[in-house]
Amino acid sequence: MLSELTKIISQLERDKSIDRVIILNALEAAMISAAKKTLKYNADIEAKFNEELGEVEVFEFKEVVENITNPDTQLTLEQAKALDPEAQIGDSIGIKIDTQKFGRISAQAAKQVILQRMNDAEKEVVYKEFKTKRGEIVYGVIRRFEGRTIIVDLGKTEGVLPPTEQLPKENFRIGDKIKVYVQEIRMTNKGPKIILSRTNNQFLVKLFSLEVPEIAEGIVEIKAVSREPGVKAKIAVYSKDKDIDAVGACVGMRGARVQNIVQELSGEKIDIIPWSEDHAKYITAALAPAKITEVSVDEAEKYIEVIVPDDQLSLAIGRKGINVRLAAQLSGWKIDIKSETNMKEIKEKAQIAFAGFNAINMKIAELLYGYGIKSIKELAESSLDALMKIPGFDENNAKQLKELAMEELKKRSGNVEPSMQKSAAEGEHTQKEVR
Repeated sequence: MLSELTKIISQLERDKSIDRVIILNALEAAMISAAKKTLKYNADIEAKFNEELGEVEVFEFKEVVENITNPDTQLTLEQAKALDPEAQIGDSIGIKIDTQKFGRISAQAAKQVILQRMNDAEKEVVYKEFKTKRGEIVYGVIRRFEGRTIIVDLGKTEGVLPPTEQLPKENFRIGDKIKVYVQEIRMTNKGPKIILSRTNNQFLVKLFSLEVPEIAEGIVEIKAVSREPGVKAKIAVYSKDKDIDAVGACVGMRGARVQNIVQELSGEKIDIIPWSEDHAKYITAALAPAKITEVSVDEAEKYIEVIVPDDQLSLAIGRKGINVRLAAQLSGWKIDIKSETNMKEIKEKAQIAFAGFNAINMKIAELLYGYGIKSIKELAESSLDALMKIPGFDENNAKQLKELAMEELKKRSGNVEPSMQKSAAEGEHTQKEVR
């Protein structure tokens, strides 16, 4: 028949998911602590759980000596042979201690040791479990509020949902069920601290993985995400199977799949766009629902100029610039949006501003004018740093362009040599053209 202690050990192992070895080590340590409290001297104590008896046996070890100088820690050979007939001088003999003699203070000390060891073991179990859940979605219940911070019951432990990780328009009450993303877990003196999030971009990715089987199966891949939590998000998706429409899979029948996610995010709008290796095509799609008339791409600088009809400008930019900002984050490119009227005005004014300056083509003239350099004089007086901020210009061609502008000014004032005129005429071929 199992002893009461054995039953308790098995129950702890089952209910707390604590390894049996850890429980036994805690019991043995507790009994050693109790023995030392009882003996009140620096005794050599060992404890071992006896599986057959179902109890922790405690032994005090004493050294066998010819002449005793410390009776607390030493035995004569005669005393030792009474315990072990084969004992020799220098041996260490274990004497079993009657644990029933441990007093109330010793028992209390043992209890504290067990509680501390069990507490530490529970913390370690929780830490290891949630360490594997980092980067995943878990389900919890709102337990309480600490200021604006939400404490979420995750079952075996609690997680923290800071204000910065909450969606701006959400209102929760105690007892509400909640989905959260395990953003970080770290061990502290008080145990594992689990930081949760509903604003992390990966929370959105994981929601789609839960909702869209094609993503969970790896057929459809989310290539990029940009998001202003609680307001709007864009995701770029790609299908590895040509027969499966990536956007359609994420949207679902009658928009059911994406609407479930929008509802989970308290109305956050989500644009789903097809990912493409063609940057112009990809960024054009990212600016949807705006219609694009023309694009100019600078691959080296990862810059794209987008021309839209006048009535599409506000749509392309979005409220407070959110549409173009999210498109830029999604693509990793700098996006410059201009209306057709605005672009027409820039072309006309650039032609006038740089008329006769044959060292540059009109594309560069328009680019300079669009960045606020509205005359040859302003170009000559611009700093290299200012010119290098314009897409398509590095230090070398910015310096050359500035020198050509200075030469052009001298030429027009009549203070330039023929060789300098020739240099100005050839300058057109030195520029890095923005297409």
